[in-house]
Amino acid sequence: MTPSTTGTSPGNAALPREPLALYGAGFAADPHGHYRRLRAQGPLARVRIAPDIDAMLVTDYHAAADLLRDTETFTKDPRAWQAGVPADSPVLPVLGHRPTALFTDGAVHARYRDAINDSLALIEPHLLRAEVVRVSQRLIAEFSATGTGDLITQYARRLPLHVFTAAFGVATEDVRRVVRGTAGMMDSGADATEAYDDLVAVVSALVSERRRRPGRDLTTYLLAHPADLDDNEAVRQITLIMSVGHDPTTNLIGNALLRMLSDTGYGGLLHGGATTAREAVDDVLWRDPPLANLGAHFPRYDTEFHGVPLRAGQLVLVSFAAANTQSTPSVPHSAVRSGDGGHLAWSTGPHRCPAKPSALLMATTAIEQITSQLCDLELAVEPGALVWRPGPFHRALAHLPVRFTPLDAFVEQGDALVERDDARVEPDAGEDPDTADHVPNRVGGTPNG
Repeated sequence: MTPSTTGTSPGNAALPREPLALYGAGFAADPHGHYRRLRAQGPLARVRIAPDIDAMLVTDYHAAADLLRDTETFTKDPRAWQAGVPADSPVLPVLGHRPTALFTDGAVHARYRDAINDSLALIEPHLLRAEVVRVSQRLIAEFSATGTGDLITQYARRLPLHVFTAAFGVATEDVRRVVRGTAGMMDSGADATEAYDDLVAVVSALVSERRRRPGRDLTTYLLAHPADLDDNEAVRQITLIMSVGHDPTTNLIGNALLRMLSDTGYGGLLHGGATTAREAVDDVLWRDPPLANLGAHFPRYDTEFHGVPLRAGQLVLVSFAAANTQSTPSVPHSAVRSGDGGHLAWSTGPHRCPAKPSALLMATTAIEQITSQLCDLELAVEPGALVWRPGPFHRALAHLPVRFTPLDAFVEQGDALVERDDARVEPDAGEDPDTADHVPNRVGGTPNG
């Protein structure tokens, strides 16, 4: 199953339309314009996710929900499709087969998922919230005296980075490589494979170290789980959790802050305290989910799905963003939807995101902290001037520049005022976390508890 030079893939040859590209600056700048065009083609439409790599994208809400729950017609195993994809394709770090819960079915999937669920369950909410508050306050202090900041590189990207890497016991000197690896693979650019390989190298060394010297962290707990993961299986579950935990949580925080700062529907409610962090997060999960297009599935045999013919092994992706924003008599779409009872941002069915509680707690707490401490935050540029990271899978801001009334750069110490030593902006705060910021390895619980 080799992609042709014209970009057609198995099952797509009879479709007359040139596939719409979901990578590059054009898609990043106007994804919803692309989704409108795709919806006009039916519940599934042909798209291009990288040069010469096509997929069928589900844009219909009901079709997406059906696909995500249909384990009889579709498999999550990509190997039949992957056999015809160049080994250096930039989408393989996200879509290529690994022995993880994301790419398996049945009993194998259940074994991996139990190990992940039981390990993540050890993260006690009150400890997680306390750590997020602590790291949030320190990060805010580093730029609060300046009156300006970038809420992506100085805040949203750094916060989940510290929490996730500390929970797994990643060494401080390797944290920068983790953030490059998780972000690089999701961008699906020319260096995606290199970025993912380096992430695997970091986690492989960590797993090897924890086999020799167990610690009180999620890596140790995962290795001790009754699923009895071998080293490669453990490495792949950890890289999966990091890649779908760090970058999407960063994007959820950033997109929700942007919504609060720019959406006229909020009418300045940020400053009056009427718009809660959870409401902003829920709105983003409906309208601009951080993982916009993913949920890869592959037909087990030639079939017809919602009136569209599909070939065995063909790549079918779900557009969570397009499905959530569809407006039909049976799926009404209002300007702002509250709650998460209906959106698909966390997926649904057997592969529903297992980290939802932790991600929600992390995002809402991070937003509460910064909006309460810098209560007159406003965008430093027009919303249309913001740059979005290219890539077919995510909805991610590159930067979120803001301005605000500077907080006092001095604190009382006895009878004197002294300069705070944590109120300085690092040259590249998003890429150079320091040792003092690293969250202690406290996840709570006991192994296999």
